[in-house]
Amino acid sequence: MGDILIWLLFFFIVIAILVMLIFQLICLTDLEFDYINPYDTASQINRVVLPEFITQGVLCFLYLIRGHWAMLLYCVPYLYYNVRLYMQRRHLIDVTEIFNMLYWEKKQRIFKLGHIVILLLISLFWVIYSALEDDELDL
Repeated sequence: MGDILIWLLFFFIVIAILVMLIFQLICLTDLEFDYINPYDTASQINRVVLPEFITQGVLCFLYLIRGHWAMLLYCVPYLYYNVRLYMQRRHLIDVTEIFNMLYWEKKQRIFKLGHIVILLLISLFWVIYSALEDDELDL
């Protein structure tokens, strides 16, 4: 029973990261179609960037302490990229440069989204597998 709860926790953490990335993409798309001004877009995105980074770090740490090495190895490049962005101080969106960087920011988040969707599918597989394995042990 404990293994399925751990995988459910991982699954919901990945869902949280996915929601933050989709929110950022929606904000950038709204800016592209001129539904929202650059200041509001930058402030909304900058508000969720650090929670996204922290949530990803927590997920990697949980994989590490639980001993799920394959999942940890899959998540480390994403974590490294986030840490590198933070160390270079390129993680926040500048209001004055948002239109010049719009294509790059969208592209970056789409790649992150693809990575997280694959992670979500793997996590979903392990949730289902753990549930089936737990059910098999009860018989």
